[in-house]
Amino acid sequence: MTDVESREGVRSAALEATRRENARLFMVFRDPDVSDAERESAREALVHLHLPLVEHCARRFRNRGEPFEDLVQVGTIGLIKSVDRFDTDRGVEFSTYATPTIIGEIKRYFRDKGWAIRVPRRLQELRMQISASTAELTQSLGRSPTPREIAEAIGCSVEEIIEGLESSNAYATLSLDATDGSDEGGQSMLEAIGIDDAALEHVEIRESVKPLLESLPPREKKILLLRFFKNMTQSQIAAEIGVSQMHVSRLLTRTLEQLRASLETDD
Repeated sequence: MTDVESREGVRSAALEATRRENARLFMVFRDPDVSDAERESAREALVHLHLPLVEHCARRFRNRGEPFEDLVQVGTIGLIKSVDRFDTDRGVEFSTYATPTIIGEIKRYFRDKGWAIRVPRRLQELRMQISASTAELTQSLGRSPTPREIAEAIGCSVEEIIEGLESSNAYATLSLDATDGSDEGGQSMLEAIGIDDAALEHVEIRESVKPLLESLPPREKKILLLRFFKNMTQSQIAAEIGVSQMHVSRLLTRTLEQLRASLETDD
């Protein structure tokens, strides 16, 4: 057995142990016959078990001028809400259900700290509704919901959903000299430009359009996956599929127009 295979085996065993412990704790937490003390102990254990998920989500928001520890504390609020609301009978992984709620709490924290561009209150509230509905629909559907499904759940148009998602870009900007708040000073935002993965900002949008990709021809589907899910450039995609960069550009433009038309259908 190679070192890689050995590490993968250890990782798989650890994940399986976590799943078993997660299932056991939720069974105790949902058991109506256990004492309040046992239920609270199980709740605390569930929160502790999934703190690494909170830390993973919080790392996406480093270099925005807020201490990492504060982001973890805020994200933990979302984790606690997820533990309290999670329905084990839905057949959805807890991490899949909890992630949108954790990220929503962190984004709400930044929203309350201030906006770079003054966003109308209705969009701020819509953004909160989208986050809550996305978490609920993910659990009930067993997959990420489409923009149309979110719109129907909230009672608004698809355009308003997209506008609400895009409004998250208006969180307060920082000085390029601002650091990450660590004791050692850390690197500034200016030093981090080109390193941080900007695509994480639109993870909800990318997840929402996944169902629409299934209706695309194989080549167009592959181009979109390479461009927006693997973050490859048009030149890299051209080399991958054996066509010119210009042809990739034309196919990409046409496919995006088709997806946009699909989102607007029946509005």
